[in-house]
Amino acid sequence: MDYKAAGAPRKGTNKPRHQEHNARGTNKNPYARKDAKQELLDRMKAAAVANKDNSPRVG
Repeated sequence: MDYKAAGAPRKGTNKPRHQEHNARGTNKNPYARKDAKQELLDRMKAAAVANKDNSPRVG
């Protein structure tokens, strides 16, 4: 018996089953948002400089 052909085929849909909390095009995550990569790099560099003397040396 061909079990693959048994029953009606399921119709596929492209819509998600639930709403994502950080979906694009919402108030929290708009399409035309500003890229914050430079701000992130500046914060990371400042944290690295501030933590440079306090970091334990391994090795």
